[in-house]
Amino acid sequence: MRILIFGINYSPELTGIGKYTGEMGSWLAKQGHDVHVVTAVPYYPEWEVHKDYKGKYWHTENIDGAKVHRIPLYVPKNVSSVKRIIHEFSFVLGIIPVWFKLLFSKKFDVVFCIAPPFHLGILPLLYSKLKGVPMITHIQDLQVDAAKELGMIKNKTFLNIMFAMERFILKNSAKVSTISLGMQLKINGKGITADKQMLFPNWVDENNIMPLPKEQSLRVDFGLKDTDKVILYSGNLGEKQGLEVIIDVALQYKNRDDVFFLIVGSGGGKEKLEQSAKDAGLTQVRFFPLQPYNKLSALLATADVHLVLQKKSAADLVMPSKLTGILAAGGCAIVTAEPGTSLHVVVNQHQMGVLIEPESVQSLYDGIEYILNNDINIYKANARKYAEAFLSKEGILRDFEKNIQAI
Repeated sequence: MRILIFGINYSPELTGIGKYTGEMGSWLAKQGHDVHVVTAVPYYPEWEVHKDYKGKYWHTENIDGAKVHRIPLYVPKNVSSVKRIIHEFSFVLGIIPVWFKLLFSKKFDVVFCIAPPFHLGILPLLYSKLKGVPMITHIQDLQVDAAKELGMIKNKTFLNIMFAMERFILKNSAKVSTISLGMQLKINGKGITADKQMLFPNWVDENNIMPLPKEQSLRVDFGLKDTDKVILYSGNLGEKQGLEVIIDVALQYKNRDDVFFLIVGSGGGKEKLEQSAKDAGLTQVRFFPLQPYNKLSALLATADVHLVLQKKSAADLVMPSKLTGILAAGGCAIVTAEPGTSLHVVVNQHQMGVLIEPESVQSLYDGIEYILNNDINIYKANARKYAEAFLSKEGILRDFEKNIQAI
């Protein structure tokens, strides 16, 4: 097939949506499909254009057999709601010259568009209508719902316009795919019936991410002893996670010289977290940059406790992708999720983590204490078992390929 993919994030971004879209594009190309990707220059999660792409504008490169058309865009240093809107619109506008070129080139068989940004779907949808090819909208994050629930956008008229635009894109797509059953229910509430939906969960390469002993972890690199107790948060340091509670909990361990909190990653909230830790004199809270993919198993093996945190208001609007790697590595995670959300249901049903109330310092402290002082081997075994059974990269992408061939 000739497959045209639109998405703001792509490889070589190490985390978030770009990681999954990049792996999908590479996998499809390796199956012999002619894959074209329209995406931005890489900037996430640092919110800074990667060094190798600085000063580059519209250009095309080959990544693992996929033809990647890069678009320049505005990347704010300090992310706010207004700046993020400008950032996303700059990408959509930057697509226009590439869009026209693709419109007058050989016809594609299917268009695949990843949200967010939700309004990115307008140009791919127009392409699909003009060329008479089906478009699949894939929702990684219900962006407009999240913006409303998290109070990032308060103007009701603007929110109503965005919801109307989102409904228009979804109703005119041949299929709407998303990553969890909870998000499918949310999409169903937007008038998209079950027969028009497709489950396409995030995955993990269980052959590359696997349990490792502490001796093969990054403890030595991070200046830690095997006997130290390590609590790890790795990933995006942004608004939806509610990471301030880590600092509040770390204060309760201030007099322990054997308990360390590692925060590994980048994002709009990193400087604020670093300043909070510094102001509180928390020397056992340590910050490190994102680690390369080939060190991910070793990074995950460093932790006694993994943190999968998000705000209460983000429940079922996002599914934390970092959990897939933790499960494949046989880690024991503390997961913030309220009863009734798909995340709570799956973690509880398979007994593969400790569930706590979101945004609660006491609940997080109690969860850490439970893991540090109890036998958690059953959680770790269940985590790996679940990853092998339900999150296999090859199985998920093979099913996805069959689905788009049928469409």
